[in-house]
Amino acid sequence: MELIFTYAILPILIFMARVIDVSLGTIRIIFISKGYKLLSFIIGFFEVLIWLIAINQIWSDINNIWLYIAYAGGFATGSYVGIWLDEKISLGNAMVRIIIKKNSKQLISKLKQNNYQITILNGQSGNEETDVKVILLVVKRKELKNLFKIVREVNPKAFYTIEDIRSTRKNEYLVIGQKNGTGRKLK
Repeated sequence: MELIFTYAILPILIFMARVIDVSLGTIRIIFISKGYKLLSFIIGFFEVLIWLIAINQIWSDINNIWLYIAYAGGFATGSYVGIWLDEKISLGNAMVRIIIKKNSKQLISKLKQNNYQITILNGQSGNEETDVKVILLVVKRKELKNLFKIVREVNPKAFYTIEDIRSTRKNEYLVIGQKNGTGRKLK
């Protein structure tokens, strides 16, 4: 029974502990970048507590290679799980820049029909010296999938970039805002 615990159960527990603590670390870093101080503090506490417990078990049986493999596998898996969780949680806002050459009127109209607040800039493509439209939007990250569904429907060749932003402020001169914008500070 002791062999089963040492070479099967304990490595599984180390693996799971690493998945949890690395996932928490990934989420903590994301929360720090978005300014969630208290949540970052709480998550950091549990992240390190779990890590200490896992590393203590490895040190107590330093010759067990399966613990090393479980530790490394848990770290790699935890990184993946942390990124996946970030995508599912989708906290915060994103600045989206859409650059299009063709069908700009159709896309602009479709975005307005879907209550997106947009800013439109005239531009010129560098190499071809072709006129382009640059559409700027600030949207909640949860809304990105819907936004890009609209963009692909109207103009599948549109070029776009996404940038996470920490905070926004709406003013009367520059209309950049979220879908169904309320005029309040986006969180």
